[in-house]
Amino acid sequence: MSKVLELVQPRLEAAVIRGVFALPKPARRLLAGRAIRLDDQELALDAQLLLKLQRLAGQEQLSAATPEVAREGMRRSTKIVHGAQVPGVVVADRRIPTAAGELAARLYRPRELSEPGPLLVFFHGGGWVIGDLDSHDDLCRFLAKHAGIRILSVDYRLAPEFPFPAALDDCIDAYRFAVDNAAELGTSPDSVAVGGDSAGGNLAAAVALHATRSGPAKPVFQLLIYPAVDATTRRRSRELFSNGFLLTDGDMDWFMDHYLPEEAARHDPRLSVLLAEDLSGLPTAHVVTAGFDPLRDEGEEYARRLAEAGVPVIARRFPDLIHGFVNLRPIGGRFQEALFEIVGTLRAGLELQKA
Repeated sequence: MSKVLELVQPRLEAAVIRGVFALPKPARRLLAGRAIRLDDQELALDAQLLLKLQRLAGQEQLSAATPEVAREGMRRSTKIVHGAQVPGVVVADRRIPTAAGELAARLYRPRELSEPGPLLVFFHGGGWVIGDLDSHDDLCRFLAKHAGIRILSVDYRLAPEFPFPAALDDCIDAYRFAVDNAAELGTSPDSVAVGGDSAGGNLAAAVALHATRSGPAKPVFQLLIYPAVDATTRRRSRELFSNGFLLTDGDMDWFMDHYLPEEAARHDPRLSVLLAEDLSGLPTAHVVTAGFDPLRDEGEEYARRLAEAGVPVIARRFPDLIHGFVNLRPIGGRFQEALFEIVGTLRAGLELQKA
């Protein structure tokens, strides 16, 4: 009976969420409460309503008593939020050989895309502790379909079982695999980009830095969605949005303590990419931040440092959104609207690199 409940309950909760978000705007505002304004920003109604539903369900944080409990929580959330699969996308499982063994991966391609073109090697978020191919399956399908590109999503090793720099080593090997096998993946070595969200944005930025300095080839573009880029400094946004906006201050400490417990080692630029002395020559970057996100200020500081180093940067803050909003796309509304804008910028950025 308990197994049946485990299967049915996420579906019921998904139906409730979709029903609530289908209500007229006045009803949704009534349920969400008075608009939240902070730091001269107003939280989007869709984000505020979702946070209210999470509080009512007792799901106010990403961390948990153990990593496995937190991972199960993310798997459950994925089942609740994700609806029907994005149509028109062909997906194939892949295995990526690395120095530490094989990694699982997925290659996404728009069904109508037959010619070679750009490939985005994507690293999922989740604080280096949670998340997997399934948690970001909807996002990768959406990016592939609407940007008209191939996506190689990588299932790198997680902490604490495999602490820093295991995840980065895996991602470097995965990027090298994409470059070395470009033709078989439907691309060319000079058309491979990197991207990721949150911890995945950190890994993408670190891979871009490594590949630019040490090879095998510089990525053509980097998509950094609310990236974690400095594990050494508490900025103003972390104080302002420490609780109540999905990613909490406690979550951030919990993730980092599992990924790299030694505080003195967190200055390593392979982790705190913002602290790298030289950022010149890095690939064009689209740096996305959310207004109500503890990571906002470090992401925007990284965009500024890239620009100061002469790197072309497209910096975009979504002032009314929260950390994790790209994974909320299936709910629609403001979340999907924002992701469409990101897709448009990604597509344009890759087209400009070919010019």
